[in-house]
Amino acid sequence: MALISFVVPVYRVQGYLRECLDSILGQPVTDVEVLVVDDCSPDSCGEIIAEYADRDDRIRVVTLDRNVGLGEARNTGLALATGEYVWFLDSDDWLVDGCLAAVAERLRRVEPEVLVVDHVRAYWDDRVLASGLDRTMPDTGDEVFGVRDRPEVFEILHTAWNKVVRREFLLDAGLRFGPGWYEDVSFSYPVLLAACRISVLDVVCVNYRQRRSGAITRTRDDRHFEVFPHWHQVFALMARWGPEYDDLRPLIFERMVWHYLIVLGNGRRLSPELRRTFFARVAADYRRWLPPGGYRLPGGIDGLKHRLVAGGHWRTYAVLRALHHSRRGGARRLARGALPLPGPASAATRLPGPAYLARLPAPVARVAGVAREGLLRAYYQAQLRRPLDPTLALYAAYWYRGYACNPAAVHRKAAELAPEVRGVWVVRRDLVSSLPPGVPYVVAGSRSYFRALARASWLVNNVNFPDYVVKRPGAVHVQTHHGTPVKVMGLDQQRYPRGAAGLDFPGLLRRIDRWDYSVTANTFSTQMWERAYPAEYRTLEVGYPRNDRLVDAGPAEVEAVRRGLGIGPDERVLLYAPTHREHRPGYSPPFDPQAVIEVLGPAGRLLVRGHYLDPEARPGDAPAPSSASDGSDRVLDVTDHPSVEDLYLAADVLVTDYSSAMFDYATLDRPIVVYAPDWAEYRQERGVYLDVLAEAPGVAVTDFAELLASLRSGAAEGPAASRARAGFRQRFCALDDGRAAERVVRRVFLGEPD
Repeated sequence: MALISFVVPVYRVQGYLRECLDSILGQPVTDVEVLVVDDCSPDSCGEIIAEYADRDDRIRVVTLDRNVGLGEARNTGLALATGEYVWFLDSDDWLVDGCLAAVAERLRRVEPEVLVVDHVRAYWDDRVLASGLDRTMPDTGDEVFGVRDRPEVFEILHTAWNKVVRREFLLDAGLRFGPGWYEDVSFSYPVLLAACRISVLDVVCVNYRQRRSGAITRTRDDRHFEVFPHWHQVFALMARWGPEYDDLRPLIFERMVWHYLIVLGNGRRLSPELRRTFFARVAADYRRWLPPGGYRLPGGIDGLKHRLVAGGHWRTYAVLRALHHSRRGGARRLARGALPLPGPASAATRLPGPAYLARLPAPVARVAGVAREGLLRAYYQAQLRRPLDPTLALYAAYWYRGYACNPAAVHRKAAELAPEVRGVWVVRRDLVSSLPPGVPYVVAGSRSYFRALARASWLVNNVNFPDYVVKRPGAVHVQTHHGTPVKVMGLDQQRYPRGAAGLDFPGLLRRIDRWDYSVTANTFSTQMWERAYPAEYRTLEVGYPRNDRLVDAGPAEVEAVRRGLGIGPDERVLLYAPTHREHRPGYSPPFDPQAVIEVLGPAGRLLVRGHYLDPEARPGDAPAPSSASDGSDRVLDVTDHPSVEDLYLAADVLVTDYSSAMFDYATLDRPIVVYAPDWAEYRQERGVYLDVLAEAPGVAVTDFAELLASLRSGAAEGPAASRARAGFRQRFCALDDGRAAERVVRRVFLGEPD
């Protein structure tokens, strides 16, 4: 028998479920079972659960054929549990590393019926707020108690997940969860009332996730009225248990009124038109359940609220609530100190251009440049007052570095399927010549750029537009991203400060709030983006538009690409493409191009592509092509080649580390070698979503000698590597069928259903 049965109900938590399960399975105490109850979750939770169950036999999966809600899903898990204790953990929360050792020790030593553990509120912006358990109930050590001994236990947060409960105690008492919202009320209070042996462990065990979008119970909905039957059930149960519980009724009554007032006072839960009705229900329950001998009335403003409820004085309560919120809102506005936007500028304002500024003395040029930027921003504000252009779509990629990636693929397909939409590209002035012939463009920072930015009906980018960009009503922002993530991204980077140096997380949140669509290549990306970029956008899990070309390219196109790179038909081409390392500026993985050429043999060719964020880095100091007899003429630096898709098509083998290149290249079903010499450091300092050694799309090595050996032996093309690549492709490339861009265009521009 396991010591603890974890019951984990699952519904729409694909972005958080992995962290929850990892936090249980990675504990130092392994004497556990994990009952994961899939409550007919419509997202990819079922796939995640199956994946974990395949590799850990402590997981037992229960799949429900209809959605029954959190309470009934917990009951289902409880009925199947076999552990001595049961711990109901919500699937978007996670355990603190190592906490289970202290829990197991207390359970075995004290043998309580209920063990209360501490938690913290873990906010989406990386703030952590302590629960205050140590002030409410200090650690009880070897002692156990009942609620009459320590009635302050009722003041601990009334959730199921901060309590580890003996299973036989629950079964004997017949305690189960009720349906609907607020199911913890009719479970937690009866559990404490019925227990004779309660223990409090002052160890933080649960990270109680505070999502940016909030929990269900923090959304406006008339389902908040479901709190009433749960409290009715508590009083009905006490009545059934007999008069020996009458002395506890005042304590439970006070908690009931406190809870009702919490729900009523929260503007994010009840819409204004429902508050009066809710107040009336509170007053009715006050009269119905008021103990004959009364109860301890709170002091201060809380006591005033209780008296208003007792008298049914809704109007007085509403006025006092409005005054209170008005004062708080005024203070917040004063603290923000928002400044007015600059006024509109004349459309005829003449602005000094870059060529003019270049001729001025440096100090004068700086002042003139600032003035020019201010005028342009004012011009942008003026353009925002004009109507949207219903035919204009504005495209950009990689911070205006040129025509590339998913936006370019969407632009091409939109020209074909939605010719009425006028696609215009944003490009830096120094990169205008890199645009394909005939592509309409505006130069970043120019008047035409700000005009297009203000009036475009669609804005498509694989990164974020600048912070000053305003999300206009009716405009559609499409975030295509530019890779399946290996390294952690977005808000998840807050846990890895070395890799997040200089990142403005509040600014990031403002930027993602502009998104209407997030294009993802696979289910894995959808899961990671949901947690890393929490906002109200709609996910288009359609595959990556930029990979359409890789899917559709035939032998003739491959031959033409190779010929354009100067590669012969019989040459064996290896592409080396490492990723950027933000946390280690200037670092380049150990790589000797000449050694690789020697292994590849006389017919070998090496393409070396540095990351675009390391413009001066050339991996391994790759030489430029020459006619030297030492093989350097077969090493080609392709860092500045405008199309990475060309390089994928040309290459017979890819060597990379933590780059999203592996996911795109896997579409071609060609050999891949993961070369990760700094894996331990990268994983710890930068953070990863994927174990590239355990889940590699082929061979994985951690030093250069191993890399050479894998190339020399042909392991990269062996049966084991082929099996790994097939599994990788099934997991990450299933949507890359050559129609991803079409799906985006049909949904975004043509308004067709998914």
